[in-house]
Amino acid sequence: MTGCVLGFDYGARCIGVASGNSVSRSARPLAPLKARAGQPDWSRVDALLAEWKPDALAVGLPLTLDGGEQAVTRGARAFADALGKRSGLPVHLVDERHTSQEAARRFAAQRAAGSARRRDAANIDSLAAAVILEGWLAAAQPH
Repeated sequence: MTGCVLGFDYGARCIGVASGNSVSRSARPLAPLKARAGQPDWSRVDALLAEWKPDALAVGLPLTLDGGEQAVTRGARAFADALGKRSGLPVHLVDERHTSQEAARRFAAQRAAGSARRRDAANIDSLAAAVILEGWLAAAQPH
């Protein structure tokens, strides 16, 4: 894999999105997708896929702290499955435990540096998607 990867932080009302680069192993947040009952506007997803032309997709898997599954875990798995069928691309499920805390820490640092405002908090799901994607990119490639 030598190109773009899209990452997703699944939620029933909002799905964070990030684009990443497998060479630099970096990711940046994109505009989050609104969802209704866990379903995104699939036309927006299709537009993202057409715009970014990713080689692969990564979806955060929200497990409990002890590694167990919960209702949102099943929703993320269903989203990942639908995403894979729709795109024809490999979809990698990524343990997202502790990514929300890291996204909150990064957002707080951006606020302190003056590069983010309180109203930007709506994009924290996409910041979490970037954290998920960076973790997967770091683990998926030999250093």
